[in-house]
Amino acid sequence: MFSRVAVIGVGFMGGSFALACKEATGCEVFGVDINPLAINRAKELMVIEEGSTDIRDMKDFEPELVVLATPVRTFKGIGEALKELLPSSCLVSDLGSVKGHLVYMLEELLGNRFVGGHPIAGTEKAGVENAFKDLFKGKRFILTPTEKTDPEAKEKVRSLWKLIGSVVEEMDPYFHDFVFGAVSHLPHAVAFALMEAIERMSKDIDLFKYPGGGFKDFTRIAGSDPIMWRDIFLENSKNVLQAIDVFVKALMELRSLIEDSSEEKLTAYLSKASMRRREIG
Repeated sequence: MFSRVAVIGVGFMGGSFALACKEATGCEVFGVDINPLAINRAKELMVIEEGSTDIRDMKDFEPELVVLATPVRTFKGIGEALKELLPSSCLVSDLGSVKGHLVYMLEELLGNRFVGGHPIAGTEKAGVENAFKDLFKGKRFILTPTEKTDPEAKEKVRSLWKLIGSVVEEMDPYFHDFVFGAVSHLPHAVAFALMEAIERMSKDIDLFKYPGGGFKDFTRIAGSDPIMWRDIFLENSKNVLQAIDVFVKALMELRSLIEDSSEEKLTAYLSKASMRRREIG
């Protein structure tokens, strides 16, 4: 198993991965982040052993695995830098919420040693100070290999995430983006839009003074990192836009049922949704 791991992006997700990896394998972790305060804080919290704002300093650490934990639109530039920096024996993976063309782009830059991955875990919090080692335990981790992915590299990444405590599955990179465009990216888009809607309705009174538990629960994820979600929406725009269109159609159907006072149809609409939600657990 890996004894030296580098994490690029020492925030909440990258920091949580570093802590989980250290606990599972006893590895040393080198952190890279454009923010020197994040590097210093991560060292103070013993999330990483060493770190730098310059990706080139990672070379002397001689990592066996590098994990990208930055906003997904940074992946191309990072991949180009790693291509010139790392020996061919060093594996590369990521924690990105968008796969699709990004997986093939990173494969083009880094070869078959790249193994795409996405942990289905997180909170609305940001910053390495909020990182915790148990974030991924019992959660799904989606591997997104292609026909070019090195089988040995894939199995090493799979084994690491199993040691961390995740339930590992595989998906085609583009199918991944359809699935999570619906069940992850759409809910975040709706939460952000709901906050904007309430803002626009707060002309005569500050409606944010009166949130109930339901509003707080529903909009919790709107507190997420806006840069991260900007990149996710733009990189998975086709699937996100399709999901938004379906949602708008469902919402307009609900509007019509309310407008028409269709008691039976409205009850059936709500009952179906309620039953499906209870089935999730």
